[in-house]
Amino acid sequence: MQRLAFGKFPAKHHIAFRDADGVLQYEECLTRDGFEGAYTIAYHQHRPHEQLPIEGPFGWEKPVAVPMSLRKRHFKTPELPTATGSPLQTTTPLLFNPDLTVGMVRPTASDEVYRVNVDGDDLYFIFSGSGTLRTPLGDVRFETDDYVYVPKGLQHRFIVDDVDQDWLWMECRGGMHLLKQWLNDAGQLRMDAPYCHRDFRLPEFTGPQDEGIRQQVVKRDDAFYAFALRHTPLDVVGWDGAVYPWAFPILNFQPRAGLVHLPPTWHGTFGTRGALICSFVPRVVDFHEHAIPCPYPHSSVDVDEFLFYVRGNFTSRRGVGPGSVSLHPKGLPHGPHPGAYEGSIGHRKTNELAVMIDAIAPLQMTVQAAGIEDPGYMDSFIEE
Repeated sequence: MQRLAFGKFPAKHHIAFRDADGVLQYEECLTRDGFEGAYTIAYHQHRPHEQLPIEGPFGWEKPVAVPMSLRKRHFKTPELPTATGSPLQTTTPLLFNPDLTVGMVRPTASDEVYRVNVDGDDLYFIFSGSGTLRTPLGDVRFETDDYVYVPKGLQHRFIVDDVDQDWLWMECRGGMHLLKQWLNDAGQLRMDAPYCHRDFRLPEFTGPQDEGIRQQVVKRDDAFYAFALRHTPLDVVGWDGAVYPWAFPILNFQPRAGLVHLPPTWHGTFGTRGALICSFVPRVVDFHEHAIPCPYPHSSVDVDEFLFYVRGNFTSRRGVGPGSVSLHPKGLPHGPHPGAYEGSIGHRKTNELAVMIDAIAPLQMTVQAAGIEDPGYMDSFIEE
């Protein structure tokens, strides 16, 4: 992303910076790839590195794989057990591999502590709900149909509105980025990219504030560690850099259409190590006289395909609905349900909305996912 700058900061890195009363401000560097990648530098009123370990149960259990044979699978996330609590308390991992963990979050309350994830960047898709992501770099407002990005290592908490909340969660352990094919040599999104920098909702920085919260929870190696803070982490007077949170409305993604069916790469929105994240939004479809708009049967021998159904008419599938997750693993050809391929001929548009992940390493299933699996999905592809 592009460099942003808010508030007050000195003319050069790593030099003394004092407020109007001569009090020294404390620099904090949030870096990527050691010190070789993108970074942000924030200036605190107090020392940002004073923490004292405390005990307490926080967060969710480490994902554990359950045995799974080679099958096409359908998971019904609306059937997950009802939970109460904050986003930190109501996260449920469903599928995972060394690069990615995917799950659902259904908070009924706001986070009461500040959170830091050092296992990876977090990307949420707000299936339903709204609220505010609060960070030392500013607030990011989010609504239904938004992606919300939280960089690895950034302190934050979610403040949720008093409405039903249901979020898709993607933990990207290798970092998350905009796709290189959409960027020019200056790092700017190209004019022919399916989105532009104006489409992103950036943090609103208002300066130091103190919510009275003095606890921090750090997630590292799938374990949670709690600390007491001496000062609020929201005491930042200014910052600049290229690492920061944002929100992106999925309907700002500009879909493509071709003479014949275009592959999923044309829907590519974000990248992470070992996976491509795609957005399927309402669009016109193929305009060849004899085009078959429905996705063709295909053997993707290098990726597992994860698809989260948001809403609309999913022409290639029957038996799925909002909140459904399909997992089509490499090793088995997959494609439309019986009748969908032929029935799509002559269609000129689709109103489907979905998030897809193509993952290189096989996705493993948790016990929570096994509890909401549709046992008849594999048989549904057999034509009677």
